[in-house]
Amino acid sequence: MRPTAFLCTVLLWSLMTLPANSTLGANLQKPNVVIIFADDLGYGDLGCFGNPTIRTPNLDRMAAEGQKWTQFYAAASVCTPSRAGLLTGRLPIRNGMCGQRRVLFPDSIGGLPADEITLAEALKAQGYATACVGKWHLGHLPQYLPTRNGFDSYFGIPYSNDMRAWDDRSKMAPLMRDEKVIEVPADQTTLTRRYTEEAVAFIRTNKDRPFFLYMPHTFPHVPLFRSERFAGKSLRGLYGDVVEELDWSVGEVLDALRQLKIDGRTMVAFTSDNGPWLIMKLNGGSAGLLREGKGCTYEGGMREPTVFWWPGRIPAGTVVTDLGSTMDLFTTAAKLAGAAVPDDRVIDGVDLSAALFGRGHSPRKTMFYYRNRELFAVRKGPYKAHFITQPAYGKGEKVAHDPPELYHLEHDPGEKFDVSKQKPDVVADLIREAELHKKTVKPVDSQLDRQPAKRAN
Repeated sequence: MRPTAFLCTVLLWSLMTLPANSTLGANLQKPNVVIIFADDLGYGDLGCFGNPTIRTPNLDRMAAEGQKWTQFYAAASVCTPSRAGLLTGRLPIRNGMCGQRRVLFPDSIGGLPADEITLAEALKAQGYATACVGKWHLGHLPQYLPTRNGFDSYFGIPYSNDMRAWDDRSKMAPLMRDEKVIEVPADQTTLTRRYTEEAVAFIRTNKDRPFFLYMPHTFPHVPLFRSERFAGKSLRGLYGDVVEELDWSVGEVLDALRQLKIDGRTMVAFTSDNGPWLIMKLNGGSAGLLREGKGCTYEGGMREPTVFWWPGRIPAGTVVTDLGSTMDLFTTAAKLAGAAVPDDRVIDGVDLSAALFGRGHSPRKTMFYYRNRELFAVRKGPYKAHFITQPAYGKGEKVAHDPPELYHLEHDPGEKFDVSKQKPDVVADLIREAELHKKTVKPVDSQLDRQPAKRAN
């Protein structure tokens, strides 16, 4: 036997005989997963998605080296339900993370139910190190924190940076490590930098084992803050400064993966929880050519700028126009890690691997758009039917449509031209799709609407 053949045989035998829990064996099979989740970032806020004045060289490079998805959706158009959808792979209507309050507040006593299975829990069961760095917003009480939902560690703020309890200053944007408050209020000018340092430290500590890093940024949710280094840097003003610092953060994470030579076994996804907060005017972002923004079920509220990156696995410089959703991150990552996708409940996420790796198309064919607990719209293929419409936050009342409005989103992504009269057969098909979907949804208690009992005067 030639020396090279002998060495190959020895190596193959060594790999075959490694214990199941061997670090080397696990690393060969299980990719690292990094999800970077912006807050209130608009579809048109990145250079690689057409913004003319916000410079995002790191995200632009990520798209050039990876894959851009142009029809990728959040699970909901506001913070709390959107995050629940990503981490559980389920529409928020299924797990109680939707309601009239829309999001959890510091006086809420609800949170992500204990019987929900998070992506962190699924990957931890496969030997992954897990960390959440950033804004949580799935319950601030101890039983709902990241450390009770599959994450080994947590560093960040428990809810949105504009929230506080009026009678308790200790609940004003507190910065937490694990389950302990370490700074009140958090110095928000340093958050993006400190999140980045924390994320990079976690990557370096766990470079020799599979890890899951969930990095839900605080910004560009208002109030806007950036470090002194980025003050006045962007042509877009304060909002641009904030986004450009987020872009820097992405660059630091990707550089750490490259320097440690683990980029070839790490899938990174960048997206946002919902669209831009339009009523904030210059302190809010842009949905580009899409209609409306945060808080509504028009495209601008739920279609997000999304980039995937995995050198050597995801074909560089590709653009995917198939449908995808943040809920699909759950199923895709679980499958890649060899974790079982729960079969005792409805999982709305699908496996995007075929589209990611250039082997085929996304299996997602439909998208259901909820506002609070009502189904407002359904997309199937290129067509979207609106049963109820309501503009973004603070811009108008909801209107029911019978028959529903119909838009061809690949011809008309701005939802300007109703074609329902020309396509009655498509309208009928989408109505049937909505009715079939509703039969899979069982009413559950809204965790968002749970509040403490009023105190006696």
